[in-house]
Amino acid sequence: MLRIGMLTSGGDCQSLNASMRGVAKSIYDAVDDVEIIGIEEGYKGLIYGNARKMSPKDFSGILIEGGTILGTSRQPFKLMRVPDENGLDKVKAMKQNYKKWNLDCLVILGGNGTHKTANLLSEEGLNIVTLPKTIDNDLWGTDMTFGFQSAVDIATNVIDNIHTTASSHGRVFIVEVMGHKVGWLTLHAGIASGADIILIPEIPYDINSICAALDKRAKQGKRFSILAVAEGAISKEDAALSKKDFKEKKKNPAYPSISYEIGAQIEERTGQEVRVTIPGHMQRGGSPCAYDRVLSSRLGAAAAQLILKKEFGNMVGIRNNEIISVPLSEVAGKLKTVDPESSIIKEAKALGISFGD
Repeated sequence: MLRIGMLTSGGDCQSLNASMRGVAKSIYDAVDDVEIIGIEEGYKGLIYGNARKMSPKDFSGILIEGGTILGTSRQPFKLMRVPDENGLDKVKAMKQNYKKWNLDCLVILGGNGTHKTANLLSEEGLNIVTLPKTIDNDLWGTDMTFGFQSAVDIATNVIDNIHTTASSHGRVFIVEVMGHKVGWLTLHAGIASGADIILIPEIPYDINSICAALDKRAKQGKRFSILAVAEGAISKEDAALSKKDFKEKKKNPAYPSISYEIGAQIEERTGQEVRVTIPGHMQRGGSPCAYDRVLSSRLGAAAAQLILKKEFGNMVGIRNNEIISVPLSEVAGKLKTVDPESSIIKEAKALGISFGD
């Protein structure tokens, strides 16, 4: 019998269920004697032994469902080697449960932190295959992660809807998009929705440049302006600080988020009325878009093939629209950031979009 464990870790997003379905359907179709063990609440379930046997019926009808049928949790990689409050060795516990369940392989769906732990487990001798999940699209080794395009669609729709009220009232609207360290989501949603200014972590902004762009629009007779701002957007002044000083500054923030700080500065310098909208976790919710459903199905089928071929220690990804496998050692600990000199940034600037630089 082939026994496969499966878990989803970190923040939820669209297409987790679709990806698990892709793995399961392909495995069930290829192997007669197979058992899938669903590990609940991510690595937490693997640590504390919370799991359940699944059947083909569990994977039926979940292609269009958001979230994850297995549940998830955040288990920081930096704490994986630190015993829990009861002194439990987490890594040892995960290995013991893997063996207790007689698993031939563990399928892990997650983002950056998840892949660090997946690589750790692979180095510890477990058979691991992973799938790239994150709305941030910041995983190294793949052109696209599932969940990203669905989140782009939601963020784009939010900004689309802001246009009418911004135009009616002649205001400046700031829409804060998810993304602490990278700006892929904000960049794509901003371009897709026709935002006038896009602020991302990779391009530190100058508030004077932002205000100049707004003044230019006002002089052109434009009654409103829209800013798509990543939650991790950073000013040039803050970017120049050491990590220690920046962390200290953020301990007692003067504003709820960077968008409110930017909004206050714009009002003070230009006199224009500003409103802030934060769609927040709704960007991770709801049904996956058609693109993500197709991508997840392909990635799931490819992951099943890696399992059948016993090619462990790899993540499945997509490059130039072809499914590939990438060693976990190459993926773990690396971020795929937006290059400020990339063609997409240059093309956005050619459209008249300001990046506040």
